[in-house]
Amino acid sequence: MRTRVAIIGAGPAGLLLAQLLDAAGIDSVLVEQRSAEYVKSRIRAGILESGSVQLLREAGVGDRIERAGFEHRGIHLQWPGERHHLDFVDLAGKSVWVYGQTEVTKDLMATRERAGQLSFYEATDVELHDVDSDSPAVTFTDADGRAQRIEAAIVAGCDGSHGPSRHFVPERHRRTWERTYPFAWLGILADVAPSTDELIYAWHPDGFALHSMRSDAVSRFYLQVEPDEDLTAWSDDRIWDALATRFALDGWTLTTGAITDRSVLPMRSMVTSPMRHGRLFLAGDAAHTVPPTGAKGLNLAIADVALLARAIVTWLADGDTRLADAYSDIALRRVWRCTHFSWWMTTMLHRHGDDFDARLQLAQLQRVVQSDSAATELADNYAGIPIEGLS
Repeated sequence: MRTRVAIIGAGPAGLLLAQLLDAAGIDSVLVEQRSAEYVKSRIRAGILESGSVQLLREAGVGDRIERAGFEHRGIHLQWPGERHHLDFVDLAGKSVWVYGQTEVTKDLMATRERAGQLSFYEATDVELHDVDSDSPAVTFTDADGRAQRIEAAIVAGCDGSHGPSRHFVPERHRRTWERTYPFAWLGILADVAPSTDELIYAWHPDGFALHSMRSDAVSRFYLQVEPDEDLTAWSDDRIWDALATRFALDGWTLTTGAITDRSVLPMRSMVTSPMRHGRLFLAGDAAHTVPPTGAKGLNLAIADVALLARAIVTWLADGDTRLADAYSDIALRRVWRCTHFSWWMTTMLHRHGDDFDARLQLAQLQRVVQSDSAATELADNYAGIPIEGLS
């Protein structure tokens, strides 16, 4: 079969790219190795930058965010005995939205199904061919065991850090930078109303903790643990005791409830360059990953796709390749800015090193809450810098 754009990966990046292209009259085919149900159920990030929300609205998938999401003006920073609120709207003129990546994925999948665009789930043996030519192709075996070949003008690799796409950028052209952090997050979902109005980022001698939420009745929590942590060693009581200790504050109480999901999330940064080779373009986790402390992963993917969609449309519809030629350089500038911010938030808030390091972390946290310029720098990055190339 033939299509204008073959998209590998049906996560938020691939689905949003397909939606933006469809709105511009450019057809695409989605190829995903997982089942549709698996993709819908993946629990990932929960914070959307103001620019991401605006883009989703423009793409026609913002209605449910307005109804079910939570607009937050900022976050709370805490260390033992103190909790301080940073108001992003006052500091940087931007808010953020709490709306889970799972919900974004469901919205985009429903929109694609209504549009009647072709998608293949549970594809195996996915291979890319001739991406450095004018006639790239994707081959795979579909869920019914039939061999498929898609010929396209452009291939978009939106298949995450473990997908095949980025490996089709030849090693002689590809460079990858990585940082593995010496800790992980134990994340839980709990059927309990949030105990806070906005997210709490807590530094504690026992380790970092984060209080987030998914709805009025479901909360999301994270605890800093070892990368090789044994989940079976963490009973419900132990989890709630650790959270209560790390969030302890006079006059405030942590509400507990039934834990419905738990997992350990490794912490690492990875950036691959370039994000384009021939007619293959990478977006989202296929090109970069960040630790979740700065809430950048999903938002970076959305920014990539916004830029990539514009580049593809101007190329295929107008014959103008300038934005496509500049895509990798422009996208990577934002990627490295957000990678730095994620590293900064991670190293400031997670307990590591010795007591000297702990005092440095506390000094940095105190600086952020006492200095308008330092607080504004955090707020501006967290709530989202503009997407270069779209103005």
